[in-house]
Amino acid sequence: MPAFTLRDDGIAIAVRVTPRAARDSFAAGTADHFNARLTAPPVEGAANGALLPLVAKAFGVSRRAVTILAGETGRLKRLHIAGDVAALANSAARLYEAAP
Repeated sequence: MPAFTLRDDGIAIAVRVTPRAARDSFAAGTADHFNARLTAPPVEGAANGALLPLVAKAFGVSRRAVTILAGETGRLKRLHIAGDVAALANSAARLYEAAP
């Protein structure tokens, strides 16, 4: 599955989460997913709580526009970002262009 797919009301992205990192970051990963590094531990939803605002900031949307579709308790997650499909797709492509 690709890192992001277009939907009628936004985009769906695949994210691989690494909790307990030195600092928070969100960037392109492989062709299959984005990478999110979080300082939060993977207990009691702390990592998910840190992931959603990080993704929202990366895509320039409000926190409530980002929801978890699948993988709430795993490292690999599928998120939905609601908003203008073209703008969100451009943001996702720009993240991959900036990748080394």
